[in-house]
Amino acid sequence: MSINMKARKNRTKIQMVLTLLVVLSVIRQFFFGNYHNMFLGILTLILFMVPQFLDKKLSVTIPVGLETVILIFIFSAEILGEINAFYVKIPIWDTILHTTNGFLMAAIGFALIDLFNRSEKFSIKMSPYFVAFFAFCFSMTVGVLWEFFEFSMDQFFGLDMQKDWIVTAINSVKLNPTGANVPIHVDVQSVVINGEQWNLGGYLDIGLIDTMKDLIVNFIGAVVFSIIGILYLKNRGRGKLAASLIPQVRNEDKIEAEDK
Repeated sequence: MSINMKARKNRTKIQMVLTLLVVLSVIRQFFFGNYHNMFLGILTLILFMVPQFLDKKLSVTIPVGLETVILIFIFSAEILGEINAFYVKIPIWDTILHTTNGFLMAAIGFALIDLFNRSEKFSIKMSPYFVAFFAFCFSMTVGVLWEFFEFSMDQFFGLDMQKDWIVTAINSVKLNPTGANVPIHVDVQSVVINGEQWNLGGYLDIGLIDTMKDLIVNFIGAVVFSIIGILYLKNRGRGKLAASLIPQVRNEDKIEAEDK
């Protein structure tokens, strides 16, 4: 059995296990009468098929390592994060997923530009640094668009996708009685809302800190993958870590010969 066949077999096993867990979750939500969570479960099953769809349509081999990360990311975001409320139960869950998202989006951006870079149809060949820079920019753009989406959902549908943070101190020039451009520091122990005192240890920041935190960790994930991408392009064909994470242009004729 070729290495390519073994990789496909391992991918199938991983997807089967995660798919089974999602199906069980959907059935469980059905008996609970929670149809919203049932929809999330069905959406997860659809998202599970995206890597294989891209594999066939773009003739790009998504390595088992990268596809495993993608599948676990989807499962962690939808089934664990949304349905099982890990976003609330585990404070750093959202941070972990946004970091992973930055990594994955950089991988997708890398694959897209590398497709053009290696295609015979294009005469322009880009340096590894430019390819990595494009992957980084692609990842950050997707991260920003996602924050736009979260903000819109919160504003128009009354959700709380941009989670609130408790701010214990304020530094603001607005509090300077002289009107000078010098911030005044004020510690906040409690706030009064509609005549009711809330002893939260501070005031609720509506989304700003969460948004900036998400973009920062997205940045970290994008940088990490971009570095891996540079090393991979400069030493193409060497390095097990990079080979397990970098999508590759597939030569169909070569694969058929290997499988035979």
